[in-house]
Amino acid sequence: MSRAVRPATLVLFNYDWDLTGFGRWASEFPVDSEGFDLFSFPSNAHLAFFDLERFVERLARKAGRAGWRAVTSNHEQFGALAAAMLAERMGWPGTPVGAVLACQHKLHARRVLQEVCPRANLPFAPLAARYGDPAPTGLEYPLFVKPVKAAFSVLARSVGSREELQALTRFGAWELWVIRHLVEPFERVARAALPEAGTAHRMLIEQPVHGRQYNLDGYVFEDRLQEVGIVESVMYPGTRAFMRFDYPCRIAAEARQQALDVARRFLAAVGFAHGLFNMEFFYDPASGKLTVIEFNPRMAAQFSDLYLRVAGLDLHRVALELAYGRDPGLLPRSKPTAGAAASFVYRVFAPDHRPAMPRPAQQRDFAQRFSDGLLFAFPKSRGSVARDFKWLGSYRYGIVHLGGRDGRQLRRRCEEASELLGWPAPYAGHEPEPVASHDMDMSVAALSMEVGS
Repeated sequence: MSRAVRPATLVLFNYDWDLTGFGRWASEFPVDSEGFDLFSFPSNAHLAFFDLERFVERLARKAGRAGWRAVTSNHEQFGALAAAMLAERMGWPGTPVGAVLACQHKLHARRVLQEVCPRANLPFAPLAARYGDPAPTGLEYPLFVKPVKAAFSVLARSVGSREELQALTRFGAWELWVIRHLVEPFERVARAALPEAGTAHRMLIEQPVHGRQYNLDGYVFEDRLQEVGIVESVMYPGTRAFMRFDYPCRIAAEARQQALDVARRFLAAVGFAHGLFNMEFFYDPASGKLTVIEFNPRMAAQFSDLYLRVAGLDLHRVALELAYGRDPGLLPRSKPTAGAAASFVYRVFAPDHRPAMPRPAQQRDFAQRFSDGLLFAFPKSRGSVARDFKWLGSYRYGIVHLGGRDGRQLRRRCEEASELLGWPAPYAGHEPEPVASHDMDMSVAALSMEVGS
């Protein structure tokens, strides 16, 4: 292939939603992909030898002959930080490395939030124990426990007693090996670039918070924060496990403004001057209190096609524009194809229940009957399922994306698709349904706030 037509965009850890999302723009933005799949063998065997700094150095040496001119990634564990490091090294547009580190180091992020917006914070502290040590005494329960550096809600759990805390934080030799190899690449970079944060090889304890959970999605361009929208996270009853993600959703205008103000303050404080972000938060309509869960310094890729269906804005195209230093606000919007959309998450909560994966005939039927749908199946070995239950409390075996005219039609389509796949539809009782787009405050195009103002 001649140099003139070689791919110019590098996508790191390009899997699942990203593979689909960036694939939508392959004719205009052909890409090269680098990085391994953490959830597939033998690709994930690379974890044994992975060094983030050497990875970035290798990519920097290769960039010239590969013809790369931009880099992007939505991979929480390694990709977002690697993309920031490579962009900085090459002089390309990108999220500042320090900002990525500050967001992903959950203890440091809590400390920053306490300084700039304490009303949106909650009581927190580092757990005074190393991996595998006995749980400390004198703590008041219940507590919410999570790793200082992790992704996909791994080991994030409410515990009601010292015994539960001990069970959660007691790891076997193999678990300890995996945890250390997941955290150590981040730790080495943070030790040099954000030493005040302290080690990421520990757990964080927080006061449990209740309320509806939401996601504020947006981006910063030339130090100006632009909202994209808000997605609601709906949980399986009695758990903190995601059942589905609904867009659009009803949320008070006051809550929307609070969320934007908190994001503006925090992102300015950590130097987040460029890039996509996702802020997870709780909102209690009775008290009007908003509580930040965490900031993700990258796109929530799972939501990209939800915005595309309902608002006509593709977050993957936004990511590409930002990677080249261009204003995504100038992008034209496509015609919406749905009034409501959702990402449906299929889980089991019994370790001995192994759902059947869709057969090829079922997958073909799904593609024919739901041509707009996305289907992801996650078959795992018995050992991997057992580790999911230890680390997540459930086994996520499938995800389906669909759109509908409104919430009622969306639910009917989900139930039909679930019956075809032999999976129970991710609805519980009489929940509020996703609202139609015309019922939502669609002020996203006009709303722009300057970071640090």
